[in-house]
Amino acid sequence: MKALILAAGFGRRLAPYTRTTPKPLFTLSNQPLLDRVIRKAISAGVTSIKVNTHHLHQQIESYLAQQSYDVPVSTRYEPEILGTGGAIKNLADFWDEHPFLVLNSDIVFNVDLAEFLRSHAGMKALATLMLCDDPQFNQVWVGSDKRIWGFGVQEAPASIETKAMTFTGIQVIHPEILNFIPSNHHYSIIDAYREALTQNKSILACIPRRLVWSDLGSLDRYREAAIHSMVVAVMERKALTTKHAKIKREALAGDGSDRRWYRLKSGDASIIMVEHGIRSASETQEVDAYIQIGRHLSANHVNVPKLLQADPFAGLVFMEDLGDVHLQDIVLQHSANSDAVKRLYHEVVAQLVDMATTAGKRFNPQWAWQSASYDPTVILEKECRYFVEAFLNLYLELPVGFRSLKDEFVFLSEKIAENTYLGFMHRDFQSRNIMIHQNRCWFIDFQGGRIGPLQYDLASLLIDPYVALPQEVVTWLYQLYVKKLSSLEAIDPSVFQKGFEACAITRNLQILGAFGHLSKNKGKDYFETYIPIALRTLVHNIKNTRYQKHLTGLCGVIHKAAMKLEVRTNRRGSCQKST
Repeated sequence: MKALILAAGFGRRLAPYTRTTPKPLFTLSNQPLLDRVIRKAISAGVTSIKVNTHHLHQQIESYLAQQSYDVPVSTRYEPEILGTGGAIKNLADFWDEHPFLVLNSDIVFNVDLAEFLRSHAGMKALATLMLCDDPQFNQVWVGSDKRIWGFGVQEAPASIETKAMTFTGIQVIHPEILNFIPSNHHYSIIDAYREALTQNKSILACIPRRLVWSDLGSLDRYREAAIHSMVVAVMERKALTTKHAKIKREALAGDGSDRRWYRLKSGDASIIMVEHGIRSASETQEVDAYIQIGRHLSANHVNVPKLLQADPFAGLVFMEDLGDVHLQDIVLQHSANSDAVKRLYHEVVAQLVDMATTAGKRFNPQWAWQSASYDPTVILEKECRYFVEAFLNLYLELPVGFRSLKDEFVFLSEKIAENTYLGFMHRDFQSRNIMIHQNRCWFIDFQGGRIGPLQYDLASLLIDPYVALPQEVVTWLYQLYVKKLSSLEAIDPSVFQKGFEACAITRNLQILGAFGHLSKNKGKDYFETYIPIALRTLVHNIKNTRYQKHLTGLCGVIHKAAMKLEVRTNRRGSCQKST
């Protein structure tokens, strides 16, 4: 038996993702939908397969050219989409005198196709269509004898008792159907069936028991199918659940990211799932960076969550569950005891030094998501301009232009470049991105990692507004870091200090820009709580840096920002008291 797999459509309901990837190459558990259907057809005994193509046909043709199947699989390009009926007619030279199988490429199903083909072989019918009961799509009218009487709203004869069912896109057809399809036209197979019914041709329904079927033509359906296919596989592979056990999905609160987080539980076992979103471009995406950098860190013995499974196209990553306790939670509990806080951070600093030095070696810049390294462009655009536009302009509504401060920002970037010791840079190394699990610290949210100054992550840790460490603790941690780093690499403490001071300022600018953006553009107003702390830290660090005299414009702007923030805070306090 020969087969046609339909793969020409635009997939408009899956836009914008189908603008760069054809729907048949969307994946479930890293396997393209097209490949799944081809392999099911082959396992059912199909001996030759054609795949019709149109939209982004080069990608499909390239993919198939790289595969090795047990039967011939080739494509037939349609310069203009012909519809299912037209595609079948366009293959008139391919068909023989035997019935053939036609399958949609965007469906998932659990039925045994071989049994379906056998059911047709015993009947004298023009076609047999596999149907299921899905109220959302039920429009095929079936009699009690499994004969199909019509398609669409109220097409069945009134004298015959029928039930509406859904066509699954799985059908076996006798080549006689070609007589009901015009040549070189877009034509629906349903219209061909309607015409055949007027000539008393028999079209039958096959309705398998316990059929699991889904049309993945919509974003919601694809998303759920992608999640389901991986959740079950991951949990069973890790022996965290039995085949029929119920798996509960619990949404977790996110932070500054647009990603969605879930805890999947089965009994006492649990794993974490994060959705990055469906791939929208061919270049490196956030999910790619998370996977590649996570594997690199793990290979270098950095404490990061163990990656269990991932599907980069679907944007799904599954990892071990490290619980809900962040370093921030523990530090705030011991805020009155500086010795206890120092003990907590001792392991963090030791691991940070190891991560920065060991993971910086053999780091592939292609893994990085936003930029290959922390360079002047990142400093000026993603930190300094971010501060001006998202914090000063958007959040505080201060009319400050980036150009008025650009020379000072360039000065900071130059000082970082002149005094840099390079290694792996996490880029967001703060107490909310450090988990405490089994009395050890674990680093998360490393997808922004790249090569950069070792001083940056240390500055990020020490100026962290979520915990507001006392200056005595900050000084102690700084000295601890320099001591541990000096035992591994030859550094000049004076040079390191110069780079650290500049990094502390640019990181602080980035933090305030992020808080302004998240509170105003993303509606995450709880970040506003930390803005006064971050601004005070910025004032302190500029006041105590050797670079202060070169940053007079920035000092003036920050003074205005502090005054504006104080006025706004006082107004809110007055409003709260009055209510």
